[in-house]
Amino acid sequence: MTEHHIINPLATGADYAALAARFRPIFQRIAEGALERENTRTLPHAPIQWLKEAGFGAVRVPVEYGGGGASLPQLFALLIELAEADSNVPQALRGHFAFVEDRLNAAPGAGRDLWFKRFVDGDIVGCAWTEIGAVAIGEVITQVTPNGDQWALNGEKFYSTGSIFADWIDVYAQRSDTGGDVIAATRARQPGVVHSDDWDGFGQRTTGSGTSRFTNAVVEAENLIDFATRFKYQTAFYQLVLLASLAGIGRAALKDVAQHVRSRKRIYSHGNAAHVSQDAQIQQVVGEVAALVYAAEASALKAAEPAQRAYLARFGGDEVAEREANVAAEIESATAQVVVSELIQRATSELFNALGASDVRQGKGLDRHWRNARTVSSHNPVIYKARIVGDWVINGTEPPFVWQIGNGPAKD
Repeated sequence: MTEHHIINPLATGADYAALAARFRPIFQRIAEGALERENTRTLPHAPIQWLKEAGFGAVRVPVEYGGGGASLPQLFALLIELAEADSNVPQALRGHFAFVEDRLNAAPGAGRDLWFKRFVDGDIVGCAWTEIGAVAIGEVITQVTPNGDQWALNGEKFYSTGSIFADWIDVYAQRSDTGGDVIAATRARQPGVVHSDDWDGFGQRTTGSGTSRFTNAVVEAENLIDFATRFKYQTAFYQLVLLASLAGIGRAALKDVAQHVRSRKRIYSHGNAAHVSQDAQIQQVVGEVAALVYAAEASALKAAEPAQRAYLARFGGDEVAEREANVAAEIESATAQVVVSELIQRATSELFNALGASDVRQGKGLDRHWRNARTVSSHNPVIYKARIVGDWVINGTEPPFVWQIGNGPAKD
């Protein structure tokens, strides 16, 4: 092993079969309670705790530090399996894995080593970036202010996905002294942090995507990170988590429709067989749903490959190659988003053509697949991503690597 690898070992991939086998019993346990959590709107505190204890949050940490050493395609394959069990859980961990990825891209040193240890020990990171209300686009109201050897964090965030389950929160803020944009990694369990489960969307209802309020929350000096150093393929990464969630939703919907058709006893007088499972038209519907899900999963996994190349290029010493890899990661994740969103929304609607009126009853919860898919697809509007991809294909215009949302200028 060369000195370079000793100093900076990378997460280049693991034995996926062994890695997945380690977590599949937990995924199965999570799946067993998914419908009840949906029907009672119970947050998945226990499932996330099971994953923490099993080391799931450290699957991307290099093996030399005690992690799983998984590549990005392997991470997203695992997230697809987890999303099949309960699509709320991988989205709740979206901010965690993005922060892990940022630390993987950080320069080697004691600070990075400490974060790796925290991840291996089971620490989970939530996300709190977006502000709502009277916030102009590009404006950041949440601020960090020098306070002796520490910083004081004040502000309010919505869509703070996963923070209610977390040990730390990745907070996008602005320095009061310089106006610079920063990431403030703050401990989630302290008096200055209050979480509210007030997310009221019709889908992904148990992701913990509600409000986080910070009142003089303490931020250690070493945990204030210049946003300009954030890993360059972050937008692609965040989208890839959503693609994995969509593919997992599709797999769960396919599993459910197959099981319901298999066990269905009632038939229609104008059907094609004595048993629904033998009806050629019903088989066709389920086959078409299977094809939609297959295409979505294949697209999601294919789109993850350039993100791994971007990660490796970060340490390759070739700025041109790194930028090309970052562009490819963004374009391919956006391209996949356009088609995967449509495929899974179609699959989760078409499945009802293989069923009957009794299968739309609320207790069965089959509508959750479409509601969850539609909700996930509403992140990062597809129409804008399609335009970005088209502009790249036609004109070679590089995609935006960071984007914001907020109020536009007042109308005349």
